[in-house]
Amino acid sequence: MAEMRVTNSWSDELASLMDDDPVAFSSSTTFEVTRSVYAPPPPRVEEPVAVAEGEESFKEQAMGFLMAWCEILMELGRGCRDILRQNLLNEDSFVFRNLAPPCAKVSKRLSFLNDFLPEDRDPFHAWSIVVFVFVLALAAISVDPNYDSLTEVTKVRTHPPSASRILLPDGRNMSYYDQGVSAGRARFSLVAPHSLLSSRLAGIPGVKASLLEDYGVRLVTYDLPGFGESDPHPTRNLNSSAIDMLHLANAVNVTDKFWVLCHSSGCIHAWASLRYIPEKIAGAVMLAPMINPYEPGMVKDEMKRTWVKWLPKRKFMYFLAHRFPKLLSYFYKKNFLPENHDQIDKQLYYSLGKKDEILIEEPEFEEFWQRDVEESVRQGSVHPFIEEIILQVSKWGFGIEELRLQKKCLSRSLLLWLKSMYSQAECELAGFPGLIHIWQGMDDRVVPPSMMEYIGRVLPEAIIHKLQNEGHFSYFFFCDECHRKIFSTVFGTPHGPIQEPQEEIAYEENTEDLIQQSASDSDTA
Repeated sequence: MAEMRVTNSWSDELASLMDDDPVAFSSSTTFEVTRSVYAPPPPRVEEPVAVAEGEESFKEQAMGFLMAWCEILMELGRGCRDILRQNLLNEDSFVFRNLAPPCAKVSKRLSFLNDFLPEDRDPFHAWSIVVFVFVLALAAISVDPNYDSLTEVTKVRTHPPSASRILLPDGRNMSYYDQGVSAGRARFSLVAPHSLLSSRLAGIPGVKASLLEDYGVRLVTYDLPGFGESDPHPTRNLNSSAIDMLHLANAVNVTDKFWVLCHSSGCIHAWASLRYIPEKIAGAVMLAPMINPYEPGMVKDEMKRTWVKWLPKRKFMYFLAHRFPKLLSYFYKKNFLPENHDQIDKQLYYSLGKKDEILIEEPEFEEFWQRDVEESVRQGSVHPFIEEIILQVSKWGFGIEELRLQKKCLSRSLLLWLKSMYSQAECELAGFPGLIHIWQGMDDRVVPPSMMEYIGRVLPEAIIHKLQNEGHFSYFFFCDECHRKIFSTVFGTPHGPIQEPQEEIAYEENTEDLIQQSASDSDTA
């Protein structure tokens, strides 16, 4: 009875602490708890979890684990950032004191780039995004989705020396290739510098020996310094290029005036010869001639139509050559010193027209291109290519408009100038007096027609032949009909090579007869 009273006393005390009915005990050994209506329901006893439900739970656990790790890494990054800000980017830190002044100078030199941004944009934020997007675009461009690993790769070969060579006054050797008629029988002499990633083997690609014979043409092509078998020039420029051409002409017995022939970027050396040695040049034959893409004389529309034709890689190439030439060796070692042959548009960042795309697929063109590239990179140095690109975009030291024939007075004072108005002896003709023929493909995307329009505007004496539906290579490479049209336009009717005088031939025959007669008399005696 005492125990039962204790139990009732405990139940009464518990009931006094609750708002609802107390816990009720039955008279039996089992008891029932009466729950409050406000108490939460008891947990349900679930059935055993199926296998599929267990797999889903594992995925959720794995996802939660990864999310937790990501949060940890983000917090770690924030912590590292705070540490860097507090210790390294502080104005009193060693790094800030030593790097802040150089960074400020670089930022000041690059401040001209901010002109391309809208006024309401933060330069640091905007250019960081631009650089990031540019890196992603460059990576995407470098990936070729159409590349087939099973495609046969053609290796760049090394050939034994085969060029004729002359010794220049400064001790350098220059290699050249002689085609056509001999020096004594040449009615016309052509001297041709080559373009970038080319060599003396280019000349007029695919020209027939019979065509050179019909017109009596002697074609002399040569390797620029550092290309092919020519020795490099330590300080070459366009003036030295013209002087090299003059020494070559004298060394190979070109006694009269000669014509200069060029294609694409090789024409910068032809422009230099017209400027610095005009007295030795009879005329110029130019196909898609290159000019400086940063030429200040170009109007806004000409400049825009020039740059819009080029691929981003080529624009970047010219930007580096113009602003940061020292970086070219890193970017161009792979492109201009290739181990394997690639298509021309990929090697030189070209975008080609329809006719050019058809032409480069021809086996004849591919064989020529591979051999020409192999000769161009013979010396295994990227510096000649860098020099050539820098020459294209740097100041030439003259303008194309200076080739225009005009009267130039030598007077340097007002009195002498007034005197020169009545005296012709004080004035002389300046510029290039010969003919300049330019052939330009209107579908050319390598040297856009806008460059030709600029030349025609500043040099109206130039004779420009516009070629509809022609590209950069299609009218010059392996086109017999095109070669004949060019020769007929420049040289007129073919008259063959110069014949040796009959008197000299008769004299040589009489001399041979006398020698034979004297030999027979001596034998008889």
